[in-house]
Amino acid sequence: MEHEKLPGMPKMLMHVCCANCLLYPYDFLKDRYNITFYYYNPNIHPEDEYKKRLSEVIRVSEKLGVELVVGQYDTGRWFKLAGSFPDEPEGGKRCRICFSMRLRRTALYALRNNFDFFVTSLSVSPHKNAGIINAEGEKASSGLKIVYLPADFKKNDGFKKTMQMSRKHGIYRQNYCGCVYSMK
Repeated sequence: MEHEKLPGMPKMLMHVCCANCLLYPYDFLKDRYNITFYYYNPNIHPEDEYKKRLSEVIRVSEKLGVELVVGQYDTGRWFKLAGSFPDEPEGGKRCRICFSMRLRRTALYALRNNFDFFVTSLSVSPHKNAGIINAEGEKASSGLKIVYLPADFKKNDGFKKTMQMSRKHGIYRQNYCGCVYSMK
C-alpha cells in the first residue's frame, strides 16, 4: 500500500481530521504531490476521542508510508475562539471559526517548513460545505507565500470511495464531527 515519493514533485501538506477522511483525498493527490499529513485538531473532544482518531491516523500514515506531523492539542485556544457559539447549528459560525483556526495553523506550518501547497481533507465530508472550507483556506494563506489548493473531495463519489477504503482497512469511524457541540 505504500506509495513512493518522487524527487521533483511539489511538496503538499495535507491537514487531516481523521483516518477515514484522509484516504480518498490522499489517493486522489498522491501521484502529483509528495504529501505529508498534518493532524491539528484541538476541536476534537473528549481527549480520549482525540487520541483514538490520532491513533488511527498514525496507523494509516505508517501503512501508506506517509510522514505525519502532529500539531499541538490546544483545546484552550479552540474554546476561546469557537466556544462563544455553543448553540450554533452544525455548519454555522462555530464551524467557520474552527476551519479558520486549523487551516491558518496548517498554512503557517507549511510556510515554515518549505511546502509548496497545503490542502485539507475536510471537504470530503457530505456534512461540510466545501465553499466555506475553501474560502477559509484561501484566507489562511492570504499574505503568506504558501498556496492553498481548493478542493471538494466529496465530488465524484469521494465520500463513498473514502468510506469503502475505510471499511476495507478496518478503520475506526466516529459518529460525530469532533467538537463537544457536535456530539448532540
